[in-house]
Amino acid sequence: MAFRSFFRRLARHISGNAAMLVALGMPVMIGTTGLAVDTAQWFLWKRELQHAVDQAALGGAWALSKRDKEYNYGQMRYYKYRAYQEYNANRAITEDFSSSPSVVLANYAGGEDNSVIVTATATKKLPFSGFIMGSAVTIEVSSQASFAEGGQYNACLVALEEDDDDTLSIGGNAEVRAQCGLAALSCEENAVNIDGSASVTTGSIATCGTANVPTELEGVVTEGLTNLFDMYADLVPPDNPTARTNECTGKGNKKQASLLPGTYSGGLVVKCTTVLAKGIYVIDGGDLDLAANYDVTGSGVMFVLKNGAKLKFGGNGQGNKITLTPMTSSELTTAGYSSTRADELEGILVFEHRNNNPPNPGHLLNGNSQSLIEGLMYLPSGDMTVLSTADVASQCLQISARRIAIGGGAVLETLCPAEESIEVGSSATEVRLIA
Repeated sequence: MAFRSFFRRLARHISGNAAMLVALGMPVMIGTTGLAVDTAQWFLWKRELQHAVDQAALGGAWALSKRDKEYNYGQMRYYKYRAYQEYNANRAITEDFSSSPSVVLANYAGGEDNSVIVTATATKKLPFSGFIMGSAVTIEVSSQASFAEGGQYNACLVALEEDDDDTLSIGGNAEVRAQCGLAALSCEENAVNIDGSASVTTGSIATCGTANVPTELEGVVTEGLTNLFDMYADLVPPDNPTARTNECTGKGNKKQASLLPGTYSGGLVVKCTTVLAKGIYVIDGGDLDLAANYDVTGSGVMFVLKNGAKLKFGGNGQGNKITLTPMTSSELTTAGYSSTRADELEGILVFEHRNNNPPNPGHLLNGNSQSLIEGLMYLPSGDMTVLSTADVASQCLQISARRIAIGGGAVLETLCPAEESIEVGSSATEVRLIA
């Protein structure tokens, strides 16, 4: 009875009740606090270790993008060396109780060995959880990074202007067949502008800016390529100071001019059937006008434009034939250039000085189906307009001009292999975390 009476009095006693509750809840409070402290520690380990393996995977993927997977750095594969280096550099709290990373290659998105997987663990016994579980806790983390090599871009029609829109435009009913590619170095909106009524066949369209193209061409467009460049930007145009004149001999339909390399001051205007000897023709001001209805033949020639010289290529009808091919390396060597310089200049048909600044409307390309024009027209100072009456086919005609406009019913076809066309740059290697 005394025992029952004690508990009745205890139940009615407020201070005793509170003390009992505190006593009963103390183990739970201690346990919860201990578990919270240990959980915070585990979270901190996992966070640091996850960052370390993320950086390791990225480092390994970057290494794979720059070196072959079989390349060794000392006794270790280079991609593994870089992964280990990044892993070790990003540990602090877990440095003494984390494992060495596992670094393996894996296939990703249809590629072969194009990603790096890094896995690591951290194992440590903490006071509370170790007492409860009787063992250490292991935290495991993993990360995967992939890499994709940047694409190489070549083109046979290149607009060099870097700060304007419509630098490469094709409009009207123009027909362009250039599987070798189109490119515009401009980073502006609509740097490339192709009208929906134009017919364009090409393997790629590359630009630093954006391209406004018909739906059927969207699949070959790459925009935002900030590292495009002019591969001839540092090339110095050649010279040939020997003064020359253009004179026709004979009468009537038998008039003919046999021209020699040298400098033609005030321009070179074809006035009769003309044959150009091999060599370099410097056009010092005026027009290089091959647009009259006379046959023009020049094998192994280069035209250099300076002091405002303007280009007019092509005929006014179907009666004339223009056949022009550029100098080869051996022909340039024969002309007195070193082998290195000859290799640099080989294949250039027209080379414009960068300060030539031809008057409006700039350079004109007109032609007919009998025209055969080969080589590179490099016109960094002037705009090139392909006229509506042009009908030019070639094995490998390349145009690199400040701006290029092809309009009306012009037909332009060039069959240059893409790998032999003008190099304009590449897209950056892409490395990213995927898991």
